[in-house]
Amino acid sequence: MQYEALNFAEKLSLFDQKWTPKVIAEMNDYQFKIVKVEGDFVWHDHPNTDEAFIVLEGSLRIDFRDGFVNLTNGEMYVVPKGVEHKPFAAQEVKMLLIEPRGVVNTGQESGGLTAENDVWI
Repeated sequence: MQYEALNFAEKLSLFDQKWTPKVIAEMNDYQFKIVKVEGDFVWHDHPNTDEAFIVLEGSLRIDFRDGFVNLTNGEMYVVPKGVEHKPFAAQEVKMLLIEPRGVVNTGQESGGLTAENDVWI
């Protein structure tokens, strides 16, 4: 068997699309997804699961109805299940998301920013 580490920068170089998470690994029922984001996202929630945001490069603001949290390189935040939130990035941000298999990036919302599930790179 051949063992190889996953390199975030290498995987992130394989695509340019924004707001389209790509699965790079799985652990039990959880997926590790890399994504590039820029601009404003949609208000949404995930009623059945928490969502972990890990910023690899850039500065991300996650808005909540009653406040916000700022994240930068090497920082993370876990949005609790059912909490409505809206990510925003003034410039491109590269992130790692950790969430259960099958979670839709826009939660119960839909529209042009809804990414296909389980897109592996």
